[in-house]
Amino acid sequence: MTEIQSYDEALLTLSEGSVRLHFDAFADIDWDNPAYAINPDDDCWILPKEHPLGATSWYQELPEDRQKEIGLWMIAQMMKVGLQFENLLIRGLMQYVFNLPNGSPEYRYVTHEATEETHHTQMFQEFTNRSGVDAPGMRRWTKAMPMQALIPSMATLFPEFFFTLVLGGEEPIDHAQKMILRSDWDMHPLVKRIVSIHVAEEARHISFAHRYLAERSAEMGPIRKGLLGVLTPIVYRIMCDMILAPSRSSYRSLGIPRSVVKEAYWGGPQSTDLLSETFADLRMLAENIGVRNKVTRPLWKLLGIDGRPARFRGEVHERGSHGHGAPAKAA
Repeated sequence: MTEIQSYDEALLTLSEGSVRLHFDAFADIDWDNPAYAINPDDDCWILPKEHPLGATSWYQELPEDRQKEIGLWMIAQMMKVGLQFENLLIRGLMQYVFNLPNGSPEYRYVTHEATEETHHTQMFQEFTNRSGVDAPGMRRWTKAMPMQALIPSMATLFPEFFFTLVLGGEEPIDHAQKMILRSDWDMHPLVKRIVSIHVAEEARHISFAHRYLAERSAEMGPIRKGLLGVLTPIVYRIMCDMILAPSRSSYRSLGIPRSVVKEAYWGGPQSTDLLSETFADLRMLAENIGVRNKVTRPLWKLLGIDGRPARFRGEVHERGSHGHGAPAKAA
C-alpha cells in the first residue's frame, strides 16, 4: 500500500491481502505435532533478557525450575489477555459495520479483520488450554459488565476513540511479539508459530486503524479532536499496562515481589526505554492527525510514553535512548 492510494483503494488492497494470505487456527497449526507438545520442564520457557521480567536480576537469579514456571505462565497469560482483548475488538467491529451503507468498502475489510481476529482467539485459547496454566487474563475491572458494554459501543458512539483503543491494545502486543521474534530466544516452536501468524495478520489490522484515523481526523471538529487528543495518551498507557503488565493478583500468586514488578513495568532503565519504544509508531500517527501537539505533548511525557516519533511505521530504535535515539533498522 502506497501513500498515493485513496482510502477506498487502500481498503481494497487490505481486503485482497486478507484473501491471499490468511490463517485458520486449526487448519494451519498442527496441534498434534509432537514438536508442539508443551512440556513445562523445557528450557524454552525461561524468559529472555528482552522480556521486561526476564531482564530483572531477581528473575535471572531464580532456580531454573522457577524461571520455567513463571515463563510458561507469562506466555499463557499473554495469550489469554490477547484473546480477551480481541473478543472485545470483534464485538466493536461488528457494532461498527452494523449500520454501514450498502457498497461500503469498509464493510468488506472490517469483516475480514473480524474473521481473522476470531481465528486468533481460537489459537490463543487452544494454547492456553494445552499449557495447563489457568491464566486469568485481563484485570477484573475490564470483565465487569459496564466495561463489556462500553468498549464495543464506542465503535458507534465515538469510532475514532474506538480505533484509538484498538491501536492501544494491538501496538503493544505487536511490538512485544516482534521483539521476541527478533531476539535470540530459542522459543517453543508452537509459540513461534502462533506469534508468527499473529504478527503477519496484525500488520493489516494496524495498517487499517492508522489509515482510518488519518482519514477520519480530517473530518473531526475542534472539540471532538481536542477530546481525542487528551484521551489518546491516557488510553495508550492504560492499554499497555493492561496488555503487558501482570495484575496484582497475578504477581502475588506467582510470588513476584512488588518491587520487581515496579522495576520491570516500567521503573528500570531498560523497561523505561521499552515503554517509549512501544509507542513510537503511535506518536507518529498522533502527530500526523493533529492530536499530539503542544497542548497534549506534556501528557505523553507525564505518562512515560513520550519520545521521538517514528519516521516510518516499524522503525526500530536503539536502546538506551528513551525513545530519542537513532534508528536501527526497519522491522
